[in-house]
Amino acid sequence: DGKALEWGICGVGALPHDRRIVDTLSAQDGLYTLVVKHPDGHREPRVIGSIVEMMFAPDDPQAVVDRLADPRTRIVSLTITEGGYLVNQVTGEFDADDPTIQADLVEGAVPRTVFGYIVAALAVRRAAGATPFTVMSCDNLPGNGDVARRMMTAFARLKDPGLADWMDEHVAFPNAMVDRITPVTAPEDVDRLASEFGVQDGWPVVCEPFTQWVLEDHFTDGRPPLEEAGVQVVDDVVPYELMKLRLLNASHQALCYLGYLSGHRYAHEVCQDPLFVDFLLGYMEREGSPTLPEVPGVDLDAYRHQLIERFANPEVRDTLARLCAESSDRIPKWLVPVIRRNLETGGEVERSALVVASWARYAEGVDEQGEPIEVVDRIKDRVMAAAARQGEDPLAFIRDRDLFGDLVDDARFTEAYAAGLDSLHAHGARATLEARRPLDARR
Repeated sequence: DGKALEWGICGVGALPHDRRIVDTLSAQDGLYTLVVKHPDGHREPRVIGSIVEMMFAPDDPQAVVDRLADPRTRIVSLTITEGGYLVNQVTGEFDADDPTIQADLVEGAVPRTVFGYIVAALAVRRAAGATPFTVMSCDNLPGNGDVARRMMTAFARLKDPGLADWMDEHVAFPNAMVDRITPVTAPEDVDRLASEFGVQDGWPVVCEPFTQWVLEDHFTDGRPPLEEAGVQVVDDVVPYELMKLRLLNASHQALCYLGYLSGHRYAHEVCQDPLFVDFLLGYMEREGSPTLPEVPGVDLDAYRHQLIERFANPEVRDTLARLCAESSDRIPKWLVPVIRRNLETGGEVERSALVVASWARYAEGVDEQGEPIEVVDRIKDRVMAAAARQGEDPLAFIRDRDLFGDLVDDARFTEAYAAGLDSLHAHGARATLEARRPLDARR
């Protein structure tokens, strides 16, 4: 619409494997195609031109610090995955012992991580008396802005306590909830864009039609008029955030392991199967939703059924392998809080316990057809080793207190978990869901 043209995006790839996307987008002058995949097969492409620069941090860390320290940089948004914040799953505190952060904690170190770049740049701006930028997390974490604040200032405190105090007082960390299913771009997406629309794009982004961005209006140095582009700017993001995390994200976990074990490979296959739909709606209605506060302006029953429709979109082709990846960063943040809350209130936990059991069964690395499973997780060796001990100790997997806290000490949970795991081993995922279907159908 010709508005907010003074704003643009500088994308920074912070990790070595980001070189490909930086090189691809740089060669395309920052342009990429967004392809919306509608359930009826219709595809809606649109070239996005908001990226004006790409930087590859490992090649020139100081250049990234300089760009962040430049007063023209007003917002630093983060999509660094749930595990990128280095939160100890049990204590909720910054995990300074994580090996990925050790080099950045050395005095005078050249930054290598998001923590190092942001804190170094804020130190420059503080020394210059410049207004700090806003740090805007867009990752799937409860209170993602609050988490970013705690983790960033905790890192800064280890380097410079005075800087940490200044950050606490002057830097804004708004909470946000972002929702759009965006699977990994496949080679056929690149080929089809070229053949159908004549657009040569090395990295198009494919997504579903649905989109939602809820954002807390808390910025230190202004922002674009995002509400004019459909963003819900609100005073409190938490209810919307919890709704998404405990219904959409946790439901992705509820379908991915059970679906994969039973032979499915895509989310839409699972959500076109009435057996799985009953289980998912049972989880959302009986376990996820009762833990939520009131969500202003949202009909939860309609939202739950809309999620099933979104998951069932055959054009999106979201792989179960993607949803099963990095489970150690997802289950503790999305599903364990649901379990804890229902244990506290006397609510149901049987479905959630079965989801955890299905992760444990998946982590054994072999599906029900005897085919190997490629487990993708930053602590892959640890979770697979725990899964390998389940034959001798049925609770071995949930004894990891860094992931599950004291759930292993709760008899109601362990009974449901052990029963689910035993059924998965003895009968398989589909038969396990069949056995409990009358319960789910009566929801």
